[in-house]
Formats: sequence, structure tokens, C-alpha cells
Amino acid sequence: MTDATSAARWRAGILTAVLIAGGGGYWLGQSGQSDAPTEAGSGGRKILYYYDPMFPNQKFDKPGKSPFMDMQLEPKYADEGSGAAPGVSVDPAARQSLGIRVVAAEMGSLAATFDVNGSIDFNQRDVAIVQARSGGFVERVYRLAPGDVIGVGTPIADLQLAEWGSAQTEYLSVKKLGKPDLTAAARQRLRLMGMPEGVIAEVDRTGRTGGKLTVRAPIGGVVQTLNARAGVTLATGQTLTEISGLGTVWLNAALPEAQADLVKIGQRASATLTAFPGEIFTGRVIAILPTASAESRTLTVRVERANRGGRLRPGMFAVVALGGDTKPALLVPSEAVIRTGTRSIVMLEKGDGRYHPAEVVAGREGGGKTEILQGLAPGEHVVASGQFLLDSEASLTGLTVRPLEAAQ
Repeated sequence: MTDATSAARWRAGILTAVLIAGGGGYWLGQSGQSDAPTEAGSGGRKILYYYDPMFPNQKFDKPGKSPFMDMQLEPKYADEGSGAAPGVSVDPAARQSLGIRVVAAEMGSLAATFDVNGSIDFNQRDVAIVQARSGGFVERVYRLAPGDVIGVGTPIADLQLAEWGSAQTEYLSVKKLGKPDLTAAARQRLRLMGMPEGVIAEVDRTGRTGGKLTVRAPIGGVVQTLNARAGVTLATGQTLTEISGLGTVWLNAALPEAQADLVKIGQRASATLTAFPGEIFTGRVIAILPTASAESRTLTVRVERANRGGRLRPGMFAVVALGGDTKPALLVPSEAVIRTGTRSIVMLEKGDGRYHPAEVVAGREGGGKTEILQGLAPGEHVVASGQFLLDSEASLTGLTVRPLEAAQ
């Protein structure tokens, strides 16, 4: 075989491969051009495509078994949704396969209580501030520190008050004069200096002066601040300590601003605490603070309750049940409401296996039920199971959602 003959055969082989490739590409291009089926279905209706009701987003050109489920593909007709009764049509067999469940919207009572988070806090009205009634110095401070829990009458510090000593001496001198008016005036001066009646009575009884005073806690509670130190000079009105009482506590609950109208002053509230599982603590709403938190968009609801034994400690976490009186409402199962982020939708059963989306305004929730404020009438039937598939099909077919004002 000559070189010329080999070269000719090699060129012929390349040409043949190109022709085959070109022909194959043409054939692939022709086979890939698949228009939507135009064959007529039953009754001469034009079929647009076939689909699996469980996966309505997937379209198929030919009938057959679904690659997703053990069921036949359903035809999609061109005239669906354009008749007198628009909606998503599902035959009885498909309804059973999809597990579609329909319930009626009914009037009922919805519990008005709802749970919010809260925490225990000091009763800010039950605070005692102990001050020096006269100038002097601290002689002794008892063993106390901020955070200590003390009882009423607990000694805090011993003070030496020089001004008291001179005033008592003057009082005894006036008393010896035997003039009741002057004596009463001198005694009143001692009271105005902050001298307790017990100290004045002791001066009357013994006839001796004394500028020493033991300061005691006027209430029981928690020592918040302790500014007294041995040897420190005191000015009149200087704060020695601050005590927060524990006889009553506040339960501050974070109320979402959208539910602000559901809580009123004077309503009862109950709470459960992690520290005391199984126990329920009750109280009454005494205030709803006027400002909302910019971060959490919540209002502070203040509940006051007695704190017997000091069991409730500030900072404890609580789950608080708030709410008003129970009132009648139009209710549907909560799972029937489809929330898109911009609005709420339910799927209505229109009869003859047809379903249509309708916009609603949802209200409170509780016990698996949702209150419908607008968009539904009592007795209308909504889909409570399988509604997401129907809503997806309605979106694909371009069904118009029934507006709120069109409700019966």
C-alpha cells in the first residue's frame, strides 16, 4: 500500500466521522425539540402537560408512571381554571393519595391566655435608705456586706453624734427651769434633729446625755449598699446603707407589643419557675410600663406577689401566663393557615373536588386553633391537610387569591 493510498483512506475516514457526527447532532437536535403535548384528552380537551400531584412543579411531556410516586401522571388541561368555577381540581383518587382533609370554620371559644418570659425583681417601692441624722463619725460597723440578707432591727453601725450631746445638755438645762412651754420647745428641737423617741425618753429618765447611737435596719431585706466605715466622718444626711425588702417581689414579664391590648391592670397572672418545678405562683398585674423596648419590641408588665419565706429571689427566670377573658371567635385548625410572610392564606373547598385560595387575617392562637378575624365566614370549609400542595398548584396555574372583602 502506497503512502498516497493510505493518506486517501485516512482523509475518507475523517470525512465519514464528521458526517456521522453532524447527522447525529442533527438527529439529537430534532429529538430534543419537544413541544408541549397537543393531543386531545377525553372530550376533546387540549392537554398542556402531565404532572405528579405530589410534585406539581415537575412537568412531563408524555403520560406514564411518576418517577417520584407509585402513581400515574395526571394531565393538565388548557381549559382548567378558566370556567365558571375556577380552582384547583383534584379527582377523588388523588385526594385520597394526597391525604387532603377538610374542616369547617366554626365559632368557638379560644383561651385568651398566652405565655411570655419574665424574671423576678425587687419591689422598688419597698426600699429603706438609712442616713445620718446629724454630723458625727462612725465608731463601729457590724459585720455586714452588700448582698447580705438581714432582718428588721439588725444593728448596722454605732455612731458618735456630737451635735446630739450638746442638744441634750441644752434640753436638760431648760427642763430644770420648770417652764413647760420652753421644755416642750426644747424637746421638739431634739425630734427635729432626728433623735428617736427612745433616746429622748432615756435622757428624761436618767438625766444623762449621750451622743452615741446604734443604727438598726428599719426593714428586713437585702443590703444593697453599705457606705459606713469605722472612723469615717459623717455629714448630716449622708447615706449609710440601702436595703431592699423581700416581703413582696415584682415579676416583670416581656409582653409583645402586638398583644398589648390583651392585658389590663388588675388581671390575674400565673407563673412557673425553673427553681420550683410543679408549683404555680399567682399575682395581679399592677402596672404596664409606658415605654417599649426598641430591641425586642416588648412592653414590661409588672406583677406583684407576696414572697413568703423569701423563696422568690430576684433574677430567677419565669414563664408567665397572661391574658384576659375568654371570648367567642371564628376558629380553624392552625395548620390550615398558610403564612407567606406578607399575608395569610387558606385553601377553600368549593365543591366538585375544586379548591381555591383565600386571603384571611389571623388573630390569636391556642390549643391548636387559630382565630380568623377577617376573610372567612362560619361554615366555609378549609383544607387542613395537603393545603401546601394545593397552594403550589394554584400558584402555577395563576389562580387569583380571593381578597378579604370578597368573603361572605
